[in-house]
Amino acid sequence: MGRPRPDKIKLFLADVDGTLVTKDKILTERAQKAVRDLEAKGIKFALTSGRPPKGMKMLIEPLKITTPIAGFNGGLFVNADMSIIESRTLSPEAAHKTADLIAKQGLDVWLYSGDDWLIHDLNAPHREKEEHTVQFPPKVVKEYTDEQLKNAVKIVGVSDDLDKVAACEKAVREALGKSASAARSQPYYLDVTHPEANKGGVVAYLARTMKIDPGEIATIGDQPNDVLMFKPSGFSIAMGNASEAVQKEADVVTDSFDDEGFAKAVEKYLLA
Repeated sequence: MGRPRPDKIKLFLADVDGTLVTKDKILTERAQKAVRDLEAKGIKFALTSGRPPKGMKMLIEPLKITTPIAGFNGGLFVNADMSIIESRTLSPEAAHKTADLIAKQGLDVWLYSGDDWLIHDLNAPHREKEEHTVQFPPKVVKEYTDEQLKNAVKIVGVSDDLDKVAACEKAVREALGKSASAARSQPYYLDVTHPEANKGGVVAYLARTMKIDPGEIATIGDQPNDVLMFKPSGFSIAMGNASEAVQKEADVVTDSFDDEGFAKAVEKYLLA
């Protein structure tokens, strides 16, 4: 596609982990300035992530976010004050099937239900990292209740066996079909959400509610689930730390998240 005309872009939608923040989850001064410069140019800025909305709370003030925030890959939209705009929960049947299937595939099962992050085992891989990232702890439960599964916004399969996670993604997609959306938000995380709760759905939602053509939205991300928002948007940017497969799906590739890739992308493609 080449370089977009900045005057044609009205909204810039960014993934968070692996994109906006560094490996150490730091929001750099240069990234903050890039967002301020976007706003000064009349380009709105929005966030989407597999994180729960309150796991993005620490970004709202430094970035002066005023647009809807899409948590759980679009499973829950909230305002900057965390008031809920729209929630998309899995059907109870899909939630039960997902939890059972992920467990049978040998992955740890995490459940995000309402405001709660629920897990079975505090020693599960990446639990400490996730707690540091979202800045609130999980609740440990022996088993997930019908009520908790009925209110499931996201179910995550977790494992350091990356081939197992990829195989589980395929198995969940085949078993659940159109009743759920399944995509890896990290090589070790399989996120399962409502069928319309994916990052492509976030583009559609923001276009509709903000009265912007999807072609006037630019997107940036680093994981396979970000490709879903690349496709409907007018201009897409992959991070330098993204896999080759993800980079091939984007219009351009910027530098890594540990080399100011986000800020450089804004400066080069949207502000130039």
